[in-house]
Amino acid sequence: MNENGAMVVFSGGQDSTTCLFWALERFKNVEAVTFDYNQRHKLEIECAKNIAKEFGVQHTILDMSLLSQLTANALTREDIAIAKGSDGELPTTFVDGRNMLFLTFAAVLAKQKNLRHIVTGVCETDFSGYPDCRDIFVKSLNVTLNLAMDYQFVVHTPLMWINKAQTWEMADVMGKLDFIREKTLTCYYGILGSGCGQCPACVLRNNGLQEYLISRGR
Repeated sequence: MNENGAMVVFSGGQDSTTCLFWALERFKNVEAVTFDYNQRHKLEIECAKNIAKEFGVQHTILDMSLLSQLTANALTREDIAIAKGSDGELPTTFVDGRNMLFLTFAAVLAKQKNLRHIVTGVCETDFSGYPDCRDIFVKSLNVTLNLAMDYQFVVHTPLMWINKAQTWEMADVMGKLDFIREKTLTCYYGILGSGCGQCPACVLRNNGLQEYLISRGR
């Protein structure tokens, strides 16, 4: 058990909740931070609060509503349809600068609490092509944060090189498969558990679960 503490960037979804449990197994002191950026699936904030409370994790919610004023996307504007990108374009759910800002503010908060480890659930194996989920971005920002605050952060990305089926497997190994399956919110329309089944986030989540359950049955 690492005596140093960790700050988990936490949305209450499958990936960040898996990372929360990953951190709880490794760090003596774990806190979580959730960002309110006027997302249309705002129920995820309540979901994150409930999970943090259930597991006794100190939880901070930060107001990032400015983000929704700066960028037009389907997660903050109901007049923009949720859709996959076509002809090499990013999906309409991509929020410019979101992970950069989230990790930066998480680092500022972590430093105030004397925490040196930051955990985030970004992944570039099964994802929607978001540039701020890439390993090269996270490593670059890690260096920048250390230089900017003269503080030695370590940004952990436990899911970076695994797909959604393997993420479900990780949850199962930790004994948390059913919890994550039933009590997390990944759906862009704010539907708990398996969600709407149609949006890109639900398709990735549910396809990964089925793949894992089939492989587990062998």
